[in-house]
This record gives sequence, structure tokens and C-alpha cells, in this order.
Amino acid sequence: MATDIPHSLTAQDCLVLLMISVSASDETMRTSELIKIENQVNTLPIFASYDDTRIKLMSSIVFDLFTEEDGLDALFGLVRNNLPERLYETAYALCCDVAAADGTLRESELRLLEEMRYELDLDRLHAAAIERGARARHLTE
Repeated sequence: MATDIPHSLTAQDCLVLLMISVSASDETMRTSELIKIENQVNTLPIFASYDDTRIKLMSSIVFDLFTEEDGLDALFGLVRNNLPERLYETAYALCCDVAAADGTLRESELRLLEEMRYELDLDRLHAAAIERGARARHLTE
């Protein structure tokens, strides 16, 4: 249950929460998206000291929040309270990569990314550049 949320989340926890939320936004977590999340946690410097066993807990938090009426607002509240602003663009870039991982951007993923841009107060041009980079990295031909 969402009331079981740890009192303090690390910045890395917040990044994982957001990536999982993008994957779960269409109610289907695709293998390619899960692999993308795992690869990012296992290879990116921001996660160098992250305990990847916490991914399961972060998944539970997302699923619990998504069952609540104001769960998305609560998710963004957690992120704003625990993720340094300097990592907002990093969070958005990671989430764009997760959304693009299966080669299809679904409407629910696009809506969540739009909400994320708003909630994290990302500059529209910066967000567009991040989106373009994700698209370029995930082209198939």
C-alpha cells in the first residue's frame, strides 16, 4: 500500500519510480521497457551506488499509487520532495528512453511524459531536444 512508502527516497529511487511509471502507464509493462530500465540502472553513472534490489519496492509503490485516485499527484509530490532539480532533465531523458524502448509511443505514455514536463517545469525546447535524442537512439531503420 502507498502508505508503506519509505520515509526518504533517494534521487535514484525517484528516477526508478518515474521510469516504472512510464512503463506502467499503458497498463502493460513490456519486456523491452523493463530491459531498458534494468540496463539504465546497471550502466549509468547516476546509479553507480544504487541498490538495485530496491527496484521491486519502487515498482510496488508505483502500482499502489496508480490504484489511488490522486496517485499521480502523489507520485509527482514524492519526486519533487526527493529528486534534486538538477536531475529533472535526467529523469525526463530516462523516461523518454523507456517510452521509446519498444518502438511505439502509446497515447498514455505521451500523456504521462507531457504531465512530467509540466510537473518538473521543464523548458519546452530542452524537452524537445531530449525527445529527439530518444527517438534517434531507438530508430529501427
